Amino acid sequence: MQEALEKKVWAVVGATGNKDKFGCKIFKRLLKEGYEVFPVNPGVSDIEGVKCYAAIKDLPVVPDVVNVVVPAKIALETVKEAAEKGAKTVWLQPGSDKPEVVSAAEEAGLEVVTCCVLSELYKKK
Repeated sequence: MQEALEKKVWAVVGATGNKDKFGCKIFKRLLKEGYEVFPVNPGVSDIEGVKCYAAIKDLPVVPDVVNVVVPAKIALETVKEAAEKGAKTVWLQPGSDKPEVVSAAEEAGLEVVTCCVLSELYKKK
């Protein structure tokens, strides 16, 4: 987990401009902490002026960490896309961290972190 937090290029799958959702809270907190963050959500064009990408494959870089803030059904496809893009780590938020998603990520060769990134970022302070 600590190693993942030291990586500075992140994608947030499920990012949104809706301030009540964790996809927004995580995206904004990572930015505030100085990470380079790429929001991924096919239904959003930008979040507070930051271009949002429809899929991981569309990102202009390979993210160090892919933070997954979507239901398990979508997360299964997300971990596959993350591995295909060349990402090394997926951070599965509560709700995305179902056993089948963890297994799929491990089978794809990804390092897996399963806890809330927000709580870990607050602990860093």
